Amino acid sequence: MTAPTPLIAGNWKMNGAPALIDEARIVASKVRAGGARVAICPPTPLIHRLSEAMAGSAVLVGAQDNHDQDFGAFTGDVSAQMLAEAGAKLVILGHSERRAAYRESDELVARKVAAALRAGLEPIAHTGS
Repeated sequence: MTAPTPLIAGNWKMNGAPALIDEARIVASKVRAGGARVAICPPTPLIHRLSEAMAGSAVLVGAQDNHDQDFGAFTGDVSAQMLAEAGAKLVILGHSERRAAYRESDELVARKVAAALRAGLEPIAHTGS
């Protein structure tokens, strides 16, 4: 049995600007395949631009959250499928900040994980404890 490959994920939270994409390119130039996996999770509006900038590099682009439904009238929310289409490869779910500020339960996080998997995203799921 092989040990899992470590994942180092940077969460930009509600920070970031297009200028940070240049910094991400510098990070990508230092990351080599075969070591720890590296991901950058920018705010949703930057996912597509960052995924284009990281194309051909070993850096993965992730999202910071997804809705538990695949589509519907959920103003301001983003489905996992939309994130995948924007270029995300993984998504952070159940973050302590979202659990505290939005009272996200384990049950909701589990539904979000299921939505991410349906969309082909790799979930990074935080436990409630």
